Amino acid sequence: MTSTVPESTSRTQLTLGDWSLILLLAAVNFTHILDFVIIMPLGDTLRNDLGITPQLFSYVVSAYGFAAVIAGVVASSFVDRLDRRTMMLASFGGFIVATWYCGIVKDYEHLLVARGFAGLFGGIAASGVMAIIGDVFPPALRGRAIGAVMSSFAVASTIGLPIGLMLANRYDSWNAPFLAIAILGVFVWMLIFMRLPSLTGHRVGRPANPFRQFGAVVQQPNHLWSLAFMLATVLGTFIIVPFIAPFYVANCGLTEEDIPYVYAAAGICTLFMVNATGWLTDKIGPHKTFLMAGTGAVIMTAITTNLPTINLAVGIVVTAAFMVLASGRMVPAQAMILRSADPTLRGAFMNLSTATTHFGTAIGPLISGAVIGEQYKGGPLTNYWVAGIIGMGFGVTSIVLSFFLQSAPAPVKHEPMVDVPPLIIDPSPENELGLAVGDVK
Repeated sequence: MTSTVPESTSRTQLTLGDWSLILLLAAVNFTHILDFVIIMPLGDTLRNDLGITPQLFSYVVSAYGFAAVIAGVVASSFVDRLDRRTMMLASFGGFIVATWYCGIVKDYEHLLVARGFAGLFGGIAASGVMAIIGDVFPPALRGRAIGAVMSSFAVASTIGLPIGLMLANRYDSWNAPFLAIAILGVFVWMLIFMRLPSLTGHRVGRPANPFRQFGAVVQQPNHLWSLAFMLATVLGTFIIVPFIAPFYVANCGLTEEDIPYVYAAAGICTLFMVNATGWLTDKIGPHKTFLMAGTGAVIMTAITTNLPTINLAVGIVVTAAFMVLASGRMVPAQAMILRSADPTLRGAFMNLSTATTHFGTAIGPLISGAVIGEQYKGGPLTNYWVAGIIGMGFGVTSIVLSFFLQSAPAPVKHEPMVDVPPLIIDPSPENELGLAVGDVK
């Protein structure tokens, strides 16, 4: 089954078929996000087992992001020439193998390589999720679709992280969570194979030369403003997030056994609020929603990075507030990014946008790791408050840049690809999956 993707603006409600697709994309997002974030609360365990410093730990976190950047830039030159389903199956399959690799390595160097491969394939899969949302859902529904898919971050924090940490404690091995994620990934891949339709409507009018496609993306100023906006938004979060758990344990009086409860409670709050943010994005507009969430995230960054000795309840409240606002601002941010993308270049642009996101997740930990420095050898973290100031600076920068984003102009006409057959659209309202898109015979 092959589906075109009309840019219909008439739909204002999500159908059962829409929710079927959203849940499938959320499963993809959940798996790769869990793989990415599970490394962070394992920071103290890795430091002790592998004998590494905070700066070396930041390299492990950053390896995923840097590899995803490379993958995103390269993939942006050809991704819109291919079926979305084919790209998702290939990239997510590679991600599963890389995550399994993370589950069998025993030393720092191999872990660094394994994280790079996970980022390489996970980055392409993540960009595919957003490209599919942009293809299938009209602007009036994208906020809710993005919010629902991004709630997988909260589910990963609520369910995935505590279970992953419990597995690590149960088997006395930091490898165990990665093996569990790889097994889960196999089931998700099978669902993609069985349920994701072939989406090729975006290929109409694509440039025949992939390098021209990449050039067409970066030549549009609106795209460049969007990429700068996304980078600042991500840096505002990921300069802070990797060292929250180590900071709580080393400086604030919490124990490693407390951390799963902190992430679980914060994740539950985020799960509800990120969907509310999606609804608010559609109700009052993405820019107003971003301004509110972005301002709140800056305030919570200051509080989180300057905590004294606290109890578990305070740790839960502060972390929940930070995660709700930091994750919440990403929902309207993604809606603004999708709105600014040229529809005929959406897949390539979203690959670059995702690459930019992963670049932020890569250099953010490096910045905070460099600020904290090598002096931490099991004692308190130093200068985390300085990392907080830097994170606040990027948060404010993202708010300023948000005023420069504009809605995309009418689709740019390109010379058609010679290898795309004519498309015959069946006007029936729903296909096998129940999506409001036409079937191609």
